[in-house]
Amino acid sequence: MLNIESKQEPGTFALFNLGFRPFFLAAAAFATVSMLIWMGIYIFGWSIQPYGSSQTWHAHEMIFGYALAVIAGFLLTAVKNWTNVQTPTGVSLALIFLLWLAGRILPFFHAVDMHLIALIDNLFILTLIISVGLPIIKTRQWEHSGILFILFLFLISNIIFYAGLLKIIDNGISIGLYSGLYLVVGLIFLMGRRVIPFFIEKGVDETVQLTNYKWLDISSPIFFVCFWLSSLFLTLPVLTTSLAIILFILHSIRMLGWHTPGIWRKPLLWSIYLAYGFLTVGFALHALGHVFDISPFITLHTFAVGGVGIMTIGMMSRVALGHTGRSVFEPPKILALIFLLLLIASLVRVVLPLLMPAEYILWIGVSQVFWITAFATFFLYYFPVLYKPRVDGRFG
Repeated sequence: MLNIESKQEPGTFALFNLGFRPFFLAAAAFATVSMLIWMGIYIFGWSIQPYGSSQTWHAHEMIFGYALAVIAGFLLTAVKNWTNVQTPTGVSLALIFLLWLAGRILPFFHAVDMHLIALIDNLFILTLIISVGLPIIKTRQWEHSGILFILFLFLISNIIFYAGLLKIIDNGISIGLYSGLYLVVGLIFLMGRRVIPFFIEKGVDETVQLTNYKWLDISSPIFFVCFWLSSLFLTLPVLTTSLAIILFILHSIRMLGWHTPGIWRKPLLWSIYLAYGFLTVGFALHALGHVFDISPFITLHTFAVGGVGIMTIGMMSRVALGHTGRSVFEPPKILALIFLLLLIASLVRVVLPLLMPAEYILWIGVSQVFWITAFATFFLYYFPVLYKPRVDGRFG
């Protein structure tokens, strides 16, 4: 992502100078606090029930709360650089952020009507679509229109979720949640194909040229959409399993083409590479689940904790450094610790329940502790980075 010169003054408080700042900081804080709440509910029996079941709240907030905040911060920053058109900043950015924040807080006030919560939460996604879409339309950069379509699908999925919560659509909760998760995964695949090989080629110490295949770029999204539709709307487990196996093979081939030994010396590289690996393994576990009776929640958290969790914190770490004028080639050493903590959280949540299922609740609690520690550490380190002006004095 390129940086753009701006004539605006940076000021002394820069939190709303560009989209990544408030949304990355809030995403880390929310990942910490919401997991503390979920841990209290699941492990310690707290009698907190924001809406629906506590499990429903946890699933929705990890997807449409945490993950969508990271996506918003990334796209509001990236689209400015792609189009050279300013995305919302200052008061307008603060208002968009407040819509997101209201959607996270209001469910804890039972006096607030669920229809109002649904309206506010979906209004946030709509304003995000408009904020990202206007620069793309203005500059006629139609190659980015796929991003707008995915955001529109996020909106539809969230509407379906709330319609299910309000008893308007049967099975709406499940359709909305799984669609939201698969949209996050799909967006990671889309953006990952764009930036991961670039980051690796520019980030390793040696000169490398990674292998990419046009046929893979075309086939993998098609099979992924088929997998999504089959797993949600068709009762054909053989078809869904076959699609999962194909996706595992396709993304394994992609990872082989992207591998070079130099990534293991660079935390900003091995973190996103391993995250992509978790997503790939998620398809394998989905297929094996029909043979060995693996819990679907293990597959789900392979995608969510190992894939989405590590990828988003890795991308937030890199983008926040680069867009505050810091070097991504000499990142702070604490990032390796943060990524390692989240990697342990992922392995504990996915692997140990497979090996020792009798201690399932213990492994969830341990994983939660490592997740909370990772994101709390990220928040504490990046708080001054994100609210203070760029170190080079530029606006952004």
